[in-house]
Amino acid sequence: MRLDKYLADMGIGTRSEVKQYIRRKQVLVNGVLAEGPQQKIEPGNDQIVFQGREIAYLEYEYFMFHKPGGCVSAVTDQRYKTVMDYIVEKNRKDLFPVGRLDLDTEGLLLITNDGALSHDLLAPGRHIPKTYFARVSGKVTEEDVRLFADGIDIGEKKITQPAKLQILSTDSSECEKNCLSEIELTITEGKYHQVKRMFEAVGKKVLYLKRLSMGDLKLDESLPPGAYRRLTEVEVELLKS
Repeated sequence: MRLDKYLADMGIGTRSEVKQYIRRKQVLVNGVLAEGPQQKIEPGNDQIVFQGREIAYLEYEYFMFHKPGGCVSAVTDQRYKTVMDYIVEKNRKDLFPVGRLDLDTEGLLLITNDGALSHDLLAPGRHIPKTYFARVSGKVTEEDVRLFADGIDIGEKKITQPAKLQILSTDSSECEKNCLSEIELTITEGKYHQVKRMFEAVGKKVLYLKRLSMGDLKLDESLPPGAYRRLTEVEVELLKS
């Protein structure tokens, strides 16, 4: 790998900025001044030091982020704060959120630069399960459970894939629109506003939505909204399997 690419990948600067650092003799390779931006190095074997700080190479980084409401699942945005604005302690500059959560939706979001894993998790044919907690305006019933299991017409060419709806609590009275229900829902798709649209299709409205899990990765409830941590090796392997 070229030395300038190595340093740029690790977030030291742009390729042009990194080339200037090297030419100003601010980079050492194995204790010796770098020969030039084009110098070939072996990540993991060669020691790279920039301005007295060793720069270790990480090909991939994986973060679990507890997304709060009010930020968008994007790398950049001109209007809203993005989820990437929260990820400060990182090495890679090419991180991105895997999939999207709506602006007002909270919960589990994977941040990585592993494009192959992202593709596998989001590929429609893989049917990776995603579980959500929601507070719903309206009385969720066993009939809704059955409808969700059969698939819901949300105005697209095909009905949704079978979904598992679990009622956690609901008003015991005979009210309909003034009731408040709490549920967990597991879906295997990622259509636009899918959870909200599914409940709208049965005459109810999602008031609060939080993603609890994606595949085998479960939200660490010790992380408050807006906090993140690196995935453990076990969690990474679970996702890849």
